This record gives sequence, structure tokens and C-alpha cells, in this order.
Amino acid sequence: MTETRVYDLHTHTFYSDGALAPAELVARAATNGVQVLALTDHDVTDGVPEAQAAAQQAGITLVPGVEISVTWGAQTVHIVGLQIDIAHPGLQAGLARLREFREWRADEIGRRLAKAGIPGAIEGARALAQRGLVSRTHFAHFLVAAGHAADVRGVFKKFLVHGKPGYVPGQWAGLDEAIGWIRAAGGQAVLAHPARYKITATRLRKLLGEFRDAGGAAIEVVSGSHSRDDMFRFAQLASSYGLLASSGSDFHGPHNYYMDLGPLPPLPDGCTPVWQTWAANATTVDDLLARAPTVNEAADTDGGSAENAGATFPPVIV
Repeated sequence: MTETRVYDLHTHTFYSDGALAPAELVARAATNGVQVLALTDHDVTDGVPEAQAAAQQAGITLVPGVEISVTWGAQTVHIVGLQIDIAHPGLQAGLARLREFREWRADEIGRRLAKAGIPGAIEGARALAQRGLVSRTHFAHFLVAAGHAADVRGVFKKFLVHGKPGYVPGQWAGLDEAIGWIRAAGGQAVLAHPARYKITATRLRKLLGEFRDAGGAAIEVVSGSHSRDDMFRFAQLASSYGLLASSGSDFHGPHNYYMDLGPLPPLPDGCTPVWQTWAANATTVDDLLARAPTVNEAADTDGGSAENAGATFPPVIV
């Protein structure tokens, strides 16, 4: 799909689990050629005003956003909200509830790791978090620095996933709740990095159906953690479920797990970009989708579909 502007609609700062300040994120994005940038910190919007001011100075467009943690069944999924009103009281009340749980969870992870013979983990994680929320990623970096694992992925496997000493199950927003907060704040809900969820193809189809029926707008088809086959598969699923397509690096910092800020792979032909609805003359989402060719019509790909996607996916590590 030909697109003249460079979009990155999924990024983080040190207000959640990213490494950079909002102004630093915007400067790096502008230097790397991004023209439309969304700041989507986990469960917090505190960095958006600083990012907006920096974006105005840098001559790029800043899309106010957030990434909301959701419990769906026993699975944690992430819903990105784009073009939100960060002052909306309903949205902020919901995010505040999630942050309260994050604070309790961080203390509980620290207690459980101490019981397992690793003292000082909560203090180490808080030091790494700077001014933002304490996430499992901060614990992971502390444990790597303390020599308990070779890398962040190793920490999660050894300490922070189900059945391990530092695991604390999430108690996040419901899917309907999160989408409702985003829509009430004037935004669009996007299912983030869907290939990372450790679910079967059957449950993935159930998730997509419930997401759409609750008012979800788009799937993150292009993601820093998606392979080429993932991109084509989720492009097909977006078309099948009547959803728009989004694109984001999920950038967390210069040592990002997946990819740097900058031009991302193009959306596969046949996708309707989520940003197409932002134009002043955009019609309804249904009209836009009706005019777009399907992925199968637009290109002969080997990306597969939900029917042959029986393998489980890598877990979300945030």
C-alpha cells in the first residue's frame, strides 16, 4: 500500500517502561523520518503534553494515545487508544485504577522475589523506572544487572511468568471497559501486537470478534514484533473482521527489543489504514472498508490465515 507520510503509532517513554523522555522520543522520531507519531504509554498519559510541545517544535504531528492493559479470560492483552482526549474524566479514572494495581503488583513482585532469595528487587526496579510506573520490564532489567539471568527474556522465563517465584497475575480492565474508555474519550481502539499473544487460532478469532463487537476499530497489522508472515496474516484478519489496520514500532528506547523509530514496513495491499479516517473528508469506517480491496484480491501472499495459525505466539513481556 503506497503511503507518502511516515507513521509510527505505538511508542513509549519513561512515564511507563520506555527509556526516553517525551521530548527525546519526539526528537529521535523526527531525526529518523517519522512524520506522525503516537505516544502510547502503558496506562498513563502524563507524557503527552510534553510530547505535543516537542512535536510542534520539530514540525511533526503528535497523536495523543495510551496503551491499556486488559484481562481477557486468563490472557493479558493490550489495547492502544489513538486520538484520545487525555483530559476525559472517565478515561483518566479508569487509568488511575490500573496504576493503583500496578503499584500494588510491583510491591508484591518485590516481596515474592525477596522470599525467593533476591532482596532489593523493588528498590532496584523503582530506581530504573525514573519517574514512571514500575513494570515487570524494570524488574527484568534489575535482575539482569544483578546477574540472575543473561537477558530480559531469560528473566521472564525464570522469574516472572506463571509458576515462577516473581509471578503476580494481572487484574486489568475488561475488554469492553477499555474500549469504552477510549471511545468515550473520542479515540479509536487498536488491538496491539496480536501475534505476541500466546493463544490458539480459535481463541484469536474469538478475541477479534469480541474486540470488534465491543467497538474496536483496528488491528496493529505492522508491529515491531511481527514477522512478514504475521503482517499478511493479520491484514487478512483485519479485512475479514471489518477492522482498520494500524502500524507501530512499539519502541521503548535505543536498545529496543524489536525495532527503532523510523519508517516501518508498509501495510499490505488491501488494508484500510486507521489514519485514513482522520482526514477531514473521511467518510464512515464502513464506507472506507467497503472501498478497499481484500488482501487476497490485492496481492497473492503466503501469509496464511487464522485457519493455519494453530501455533502459539510469544507472550507479551511488558
